[in-house]
Amino acid sequence: MVSFAVIGGILLNIGAYLTFKGKIYESVAAFLLADLCWVIMAYERDDYLGMFFIVVGVTFGVLAFFKMQTGKMRKNLNKDDNDI
Repeated sequence: MVSFAVIGGILLNIGAYLTFKGKIYESVAAFLLADLCWVIMAYERDDYLGMFFIVVGVTFGVLAFFKMQTGKMRKNLNKDDNDI
């Protein structure tokens, strides 16, 4: 039987591949699904501290996603473009 940890790991690899291909929004969706699997896994194991940290990380990820989607994130990978 496949555990939620394995499903989350597979989704993490899919998200990393999509990031590599430049499909950022699709990769964020895959990462969020992976996080959901890990929250379920932590809940099943009564690991409430782990669940807390996963939820905090997901919250920051969702906020960054919305900031990126609205165009308010002004960072770029090119160093010259970041200097203002």
